[in-house]
Amino acid sequence: MSSLRNYVIENILPKVEMPGQYIGKECNSIIKKHSDVDMKVVLAFPDTYSIGMSHAGIQILYGLLNDRNDTVCERSYAPLTDMEALLREHKISLFSLETYTPLKEFDVVGFSVQYELSYTNILNMLDLSNIPLMSAARYEDDPLVIAGGAVAISPEPLAEFIDVFLVGDGEESLPQFVELIKEMKRKKLSRREKLFAIAQKMKNAYVPSQYDIFYNSDHTIKEIRPKYSDIPFTIRSATVEDLNTAYHPTKPIMPFVKTIHDRISIEIMRGCTQGCRFCQAGMSKRPTRPRTVENILHLAEQSYANTGHNEISLMSLSVSDYPHLELLMEKMNLAFTPRHVNIAFPSLRVNEQLALLPSMLNTVRKSGLTIALEAAKPSLRKVINKNITNEDFFRGIEEAFKLGWNLVKLYFMIGLPTETDDDIEAIAELAYDVSDVMKKVRGNYGQVNISVAPFIPKAHTPYQWQPMVTMERIKEIREKLYNRIKRKSIRIKFHKAERSIMEGIFARGDRRLGKVIYHAWRSGCKFDAWEEHFQFQKWMDAFQKEGIDWKFYIHRSRSEEEIFPWGHINCGVVKPFLLQESERSSQREITQDCRLSRCPECGSCSRSQYFLQ
Repeated sequence: MSSLRNYVIENILPKVEMPGQYIGKECNSIIKKHSDVDMKVVLAFPDTYSIGMSHAGIQILYGLLNDRNDTVCERSYAPLTDMEALLREHKISLFSLETYTPLKEFDVVGFSVQYELSYTNILNMLDLSNIPLMSAARYEDDPLVIAGGAVAISPEPLAEFIDVFLVGDGEESLPQFVELIKEMKRKKLSRREKLFAIAQKMKNAYVPSQYDIFYNSDHTIKEIRPKYSDIPFTIRSATVEDLNTAYHPTKPIMPFVKTIHDRISIEIMRGCTQGCRFCQAGMSKRPTRPRTVENILHLAEQSYANTGHNEISLMSLSVSDYPHLELLMEKMNLAFTPRHVNIAFPSLRVNEQLALLPSMLNTVRKSGLTIALEAAKPSLRKVINKNITNEDFFRGIEEAFKLGWNLVKLYFMIGLPTETDDDIEAIAELAYDVSDVMKKVRGNYGQVNISVAPFIPKAHTPYQWQPMVTMERIKEIREKLYNRIKRKSIRIKFHKAERSIMEGIFARGDRRLGKVIYHAWRSGCKFDAWEEHFQFQKWMDAFQKEGIDWKFYIHRSRSEEEIFPWGHINCGVVKPFLLQESERSSQREITQDCRLSRCPECGSCSRSQYFLQ
């Protein structure tokens, strides 16, 4: 370890940009002797250090595994192109940050996969580690390559590269997985025997090699079938039932370099029952599981004492729905305002409570309010089940400007079902109206930042049967908005149409896309989520050369009877509920939050168990 680390520091890091991201040994990182443990796990994030270090899930799993006496857990991130070139030139395998151990020497390499445009980075990291890319090509001494995270509920495009997907909450499934691997190591099972045992014994683990996929003549899926009778037909997403008893790190690793989110992050509630019909996380992470105010305060105090960060972000899919928000903010402000620590929300939902939130966020720095409206017109919001009014929205905005906020960030989607040009025009009108509110309150136009993203129908949502908007339409809408919005205080950021199309393809794709990913990687594709690295034409060439029609995956409606590539993954919500929500969407009918109304029978839980008083 020391000799490789010294060599890299002396001969490689002086030649790369931001060398601090490759050094390791940060404050609160954990180093153990590998000879003292039974299990060696490396968490691999398929993007840069600055992005991966900002991901709360990695910090949680890192601390959870290192709390075990029998396990060492280390980290690795995707090296940027300059570092990759030097690693290849010097014939150095990709290594962990803690001990500079090559990834190939771990028992388990675990990828946290949060977005589809990181797929080529997974292949690149495996290649840099001298681990065979294809699961079927790995030898007995190769590590098990596992993956979890948001994309594990629609895993088929990666099926040929990943040995095991852990589906759902990692705090629940990963310790079980470690125990099972320990047992199998003691029994000296072969790689093939291990994969069979994992598929057989773990209800939250999907082992692609243990399943066969059969297709119809029209390229749709005919059947997804286990290869053996004692392997389950359906994999159930793991769920942490009580967030208060779940592990949460209070000594997060302190990065050496600037990261996307350099702050304390505390998850105050998991799950959401608002029922936004486009939201994959809202559908797949049910039911809601809040932490107590006391638990949140304890975590905040401990994390602050161990880091000294000057900002605490309270995380949830819908922070405004936390049942004791006013009490929580009262106590957080009491504890942290005297210490000049900012309390931040990632985004806010619009309801009658929005007008109260600016005063709750009476923090040291008044950062921008971020609000995900998604649609500008109330009629389109009914389609997607966002039951919010313009009256509540503008009342909250006006209160924020009165209390000193200068910036409002708004998120919109385009290409939603039933959308018309009037809905696009309404985005511009709303932006001007928000800017005007500040002029009314303080005499000058308010700063409004608009982020616009194409709608992608995702798996396990009521829109999984819907087609995605075409690239031509996305670009047409982009031009309309740029031509319409001319005020200097209103800025617009539009997601690149080509990247959204690629995300849509792989979000809804099947196992046949693996050869496209492999071909694109071989042609030089990586860091596809980055504007400066994304090479759309190379992806189009890969589809053509592999004989795959990419439009098949995104530009067609699906019948109710079609078997989806993710049909064997059960996230809790049942098909009748999703079909019912699809129909209610077409009728512009709102489905109320089940915490406040009747149970919609989505299938994810017993409503009475999680009803919030």
